[in-house]
Amino acid sequence: MPIEILMPALSPTMTEGNLVKWHKAEGETVKAGDIIAEIETDKATMEVEAVDEGRMGKILVPEGTSAVKVNDVIALLLEEGEDASALGGGTKPQPTAAPEVKPMLPLTRPSGATSPTRGEVKTGTVAEIAVPSSAPGERIFATPLARRIATNEHLNLQSVSGSGPRGRIIKADVEQALASSGTAATAAKPTALLSGYEPAYEVIAPSTMRKVIAKRLVESKQTVPHFYLTVDCDIDALLKARAHINAQAAGAYKLSVNDFVIKACAVALKQVPSANASWVGDHIYQYTSADIAVAVATPGGLMTPVIRQAENKGLVDISTAMKALAARAREGKLKPEEFQGGTFSVSNMGMYGIKEFAAIINPPQACILAVGMGEERAIVRKGLLTSATLMTCTLSVDHRVVDGAVGAVFLGVFKNLIENPVMMIL
Repeated sequence: MPIEILMPALSPTMTEGNLVKWHKAEGETVKAGDIIAEIETDKATMEVEAVDEGRMGKILVPEGTSAVKVNDVIALLLEEGEDASALGGGTKPQPTAAPEVKPMLPLTRPSGATSPTRGEVKTGTVAEIAVPSSAPGERIFATPLARRIATNEHLNLQSVSGSGPRGRIIKADVEQALASSGTAATAAKPTALLSGYEPAYEVIAPSTMRKVIAKRLVESKQTVPHFYLTVDCDIDALLKARAHINAQAAGAYKLSVNDFVIKACAVALKQVPSANASWVGDHIYQYTSADIAVAVATPGGLMTPVIRQAENKGLVDISTAMKALAARAREGKLKPEEFQGGTFSVSNMGMYGIKEFAAIINPPQACILAVGMGEERAIVRKGLLTSATLMTCTLSVDHRVVDGAVGAVFLGVFKNLIENPVMMIL
């Protein structure tokens, strides 16, 4: 009996993914451990290894298909001794005939009752929309998303060839047809949020990563009671220490200010463990190590690779690990364990010239530190006007987990470490 290859869950929060590429074609031999496909999750594109051996019998979901649900069957693997007859037909799925959809007159229903959508045929958990054709007795099957895009763009689905299971038209087919015909809309169209008087614009479909970022940040801002604490840190001593260390390194490594910030956060969390916590359900989870998640800008959106047990790492180890993680993040090659499970986040926008900002908490973490640029400012010391290089840092705090006093103590420890970097090694 053929073995079903299912859409894998590549992260705890993944519910669907995009099937980017097949590395095995129908008829090819598959061994355990072979790379058979590439799947795009909400954070990265990852390779999927085979766990069984056999021969690729039938590919049910073609590469380029978007929004494939976790645990959907995407291919069938023939075991040793089996041939194509075990697949229950040819090697290609055939469209399944659907019952004729006839026009129906409106029915009188009790108030509040709803009726099924006319022309909708459900197979498993996927709704297939039967679109009437001009030819008698013919139907065009398309996913709801493909149907909606075609309707919005005034595209006739009769001219589109389906590449989905059983010949179903999917989103990629509609987008390809729009691209080839040049009918993609660029003029403003009135919607619930637009007046219709806006200039021409291009509608950009968000990536899976961008959708997840949008969803999580909206939930965070709406459900997490944020409050903010800000301190100015004198980083003149830190800059001198950094310059001295980098000069001694002779090019072997190069520390950044952010490396010192990560280390200072980790040491401060060990001294103030109440800030190293999460709100999960109705309990507080207080962590035993400081796993610092660091915001990294990538072409697809923001990612937060994690420096594990940063309190036990030296500055050089932190710098080396951070550079490698950031490079893989921008290439979309991070593994789930490299960007999930952080206990505290750091977002540094100093390199963009940002003086001060407040970051949104990354649930379920309780804190995120927003770091601005270091700039020379006038200050008063012992009654005398002088100058110093100051760096403004703002701590966003989940009040369910961390009270104001705890947040203030944490920032006090952090500020002392930044202004006296030699204390980080104690």
